[in-house]
Amino acid sequence: MITIVISSYQYGHLAAHCIESVLSQTKKPSKILFVDDGAHDCRHLPELYPEIEYVLRNQNFGIVKNFQDMLMRVKTEYVMFLGADNWLRSDAIELLSEFETDIVTYDVVVTGQLKNEINERIPNTAQPFHGDYYWSRKNQHHGSMLYKTSLGQDIGYTKSNSIHPQEDWNLWDEMITRGASIGSVEQGLLYYRRHKENFLKYCPQTNQQSSVRQQDDLEKRLEYS
Repeated sequence: MITIVISSYQYGHLAAHCIESVLSQTKKPSKILFVDDGAHDCRHLPELYPEIEYVLRNQNFGIVKNFQDMLMRVKTEYVMFLGADNWLRSDAIELLSEFETDIVTYDVVVTGQLKNEINERIPNTAQPFHGDYYWSRKNQHHGSMLYKTSLGQDIGYTKSNSIHPQEDWNLWDEMITRGASIGSVEQGLLYYRRHKENFLKYCPQTNQQSSVRQQDDLEKRLEYS
């Protein structure tokens, strides 16, 4: 009983790839929720993929409010958030479904035009892998971890003033504090695309963000650190 939440903001040109990776799973999720957080570039998707439930926001919520709203809509035992610019290996859900732990983590394949920067930010962490980079996340956080919905809803997506201010880290830290059990699949199940669109919302001239959404997007860059 797994719900996949696909979240998009200005990724309408990439979202179909992500959706196809979920629909082609060897074990299908119970439900797929897709949210466009006010970018208005995903209106073509319901006609292409009518089997998915859509939330097409008129206004931008920002990452925290958007994720929290989508989390509270989930009714299945487990939930996974997936960025619309990324995609899953075809047997990901089948492998993850074998666990009954509170959290299931798995390894990541870093790809995309800016993939090399992963080792510039976190040296000697990701290893070369068929032209991309393999990033082991055994028993460690990442933004698309699978977790029990009830535990996540009890904690919620919020910002914190801890060393890891991102909403995903806050959720992870609190789950660990509460003694959540962790399982890991030591295989690269998520293809994490690092590309220019991730970075264009940052304004280097002023070193400032011009909106709440842009601040959220800058923080999202650090989600996997």
